Order: sequence, then structure tokens, then C-alpha cells
Amino acid sequence: MNAILRSLLPLSRLVDTVNTWIGKRLSWLIIAAVLVSAVNATVRKIFDMSSNSWLELQWVLFSIVFLLCAPWTLLANEHIRIDIINNMMPKWLRNTIDVVGHAFFLLPLTIVMIVTGIPFFLRSYEINEQSGNAGGLPQWPAKSLIMIGFTMLLIQGISELIKRIAVMRGLIPDPYENHRRGAETEAEQIVDAMERR
Repeated sequence: MNAILRSLLPLSRLVDTVNTWIGKRLSWLIIAAVLVSAVNATVRKIFDMSSNSWLELQWVLFSIVFLLCAPWTLLANEHIRIDIINNMMPKWLRNTIDVVGHAFFLLPLTIVMIVTGIPFFLRSYEINEQSGNAGGLPQWPAKSLIMIGFTMLLIQGISELIKRIAVMRGLIPDPYENHRRGAETEAEQIVDAMERR
């Protein structure tokens, strides 16, 4: 088992590197979405004109960030969890919860989304589906984001599972052991400030 894990760790590092690279670059599209939204709202208010394509473009930009940056969020250990409860648990229990959660919840969900997302995209692509709104954008590029995003999340989930099992078997140090979440640090600072009063 340890030999298999050691052989999989370089693949896990490659997945981490690729998803970090993609996430860091695509996260900037939030600024583009904000700019498109601001320009669209300004033009609508000042010139009393608008375009559905600009409105739909901001939705697509947000969808790109939400779906294609999710693997980077998982890698950075910034996914949603109840930190207060999680931090009170012993390390072995947190690791076990991560392994069970990834293996029995995250990975099956991503597989279901990929299996249903592929025909969802293909049907849209085959008919060159267009927006139901006048002047809107084609729909199939946005629908492709579901299968792409969940495929990336599946691969990152496997990478996280490999690393978590390797940590539990003592093959690598825990990459999150000294990781401090922003909200957690902020909460501790508030508690410290309240205790000083």
C-alpha cells in the first residue's frame, strides 16, 4: 500500500500544480464580471439601453470562476466546513472524516455530475442551443462548464484523497497542519481583543 501511495504522490503534486495554475488565472475573471456588470448597469441607466448578451456574459464569467476554481478551493483547504467543531476534533478523526467525505460524498457527486453533464452539454451543442432571451449568448459553452468543472474537481478530489491517506500512513507531513484559515485567525483575534477588555 505504501509503495502504491508513493508512486501516486508525484501525480497528486502534478494535479495540484495544474489546478493552482488554472485557479489563480481564472479567479481574475471575477474582476471582468464586475466590470461587465458595472458597464452594463451604467449604460442602462444613462442611455436607457441594454443587451441580454452582456447580462449573460457576466453570468458565464461568474460560472467559470465558480466551477473551474472549485478544485483550487479544495486544494487550498478553503471549502466549507464548520471550523469551530473541526478544530476541536483530534487529528485522526479529522483525517478520517476527510477520507470518508472525499471517498463517499465528494467523488460520487462529481461522477454523477459528469455523467449527467456530458449529455446535457452534447444535446445543447448538437442543436447549437441559443439563449431564450433576445440577443443572448449561445448556451452550449456555458453548459460545457459543468462537465469540465466537475471533472477537474473529481481529479482534485482523488489528489486530496491520496494525500490524506499518505498523511495518515506517515508518508508525508500534513500540508494543512499549520494552515490557518482567514476566518479562523480573525475569530481568534476578536476573542483575544474581547478578553483584553
